[in-house]
Amino acid sequence: MLLTTGQAAGELGCAVTTFRRLVHAGLLPDTSRRGVRVMIPLDSVQALGGRRHAALDRLDAEEIAVLRVDTAQRVEEPDRHWIGFAASLTPDELLKALRGWWRCDAASVATGGVLPVTLSGYVVAVLTGLQRWEKNTEGRHAFPDARLAGYVTDLITPQITLTSRTDQDRYLAELLLGTRLPSHSGGAIAYVTTNSAN
Repeated sequence: MLLTTGQAAGELGCAVTTFRRLVHAGLLPDTSRRGVRVMIPLDSVQALGGRRHAALDRLDAEEIAVLRVDTAQRVEEPDRHWIGFAASLTPDELLKALRGWWRCDAASVATGGVLPVTLSGYVVAVLTGLQRWEKNTEGRHAFPDARLAGYVTDLITPQITLTSRTDQDRYLAELLLGTRLPSHSGGAIAYVTTNSAN
């Protein structure tokens, strides 16, 4: 059974624009077209709905930052050509698109030790190596030493690509990628408590 994006959003209890971000980011490979409508199998939507929540209690920090992004948009900046997320970007393009410039409490981001990147409430990438930051004249921060620990290319299965060689980075990527991580913020960066006993 195939659903329209509107029906799929209804099944998941989200706005249709929220669901369409997943389609536009290339994270739902089994979509098809019926005229101008994008169709997705019901079992794929159910797989998304059944995705487990991120096990934040397994992290060492009491609070972490979450980077909430949109689908990748082309930009004309000296150090990058994209901002946001798309499954089709290379690891290098993704890292540049995600490591800044954001309005945030940079020290809090660094203290958390990991920066999950979410699109429509799902963790699609994980950044580490956040100990050093820079601030521009607009009060936005970037993390020039950030590492891309991994990212998702298919959210249904999910298919993850690990891009860091360190054991801790790989652990964090495998723990978080493809999970649900709701967060609320007026900007790109949100802060969530982990309920960590550490």
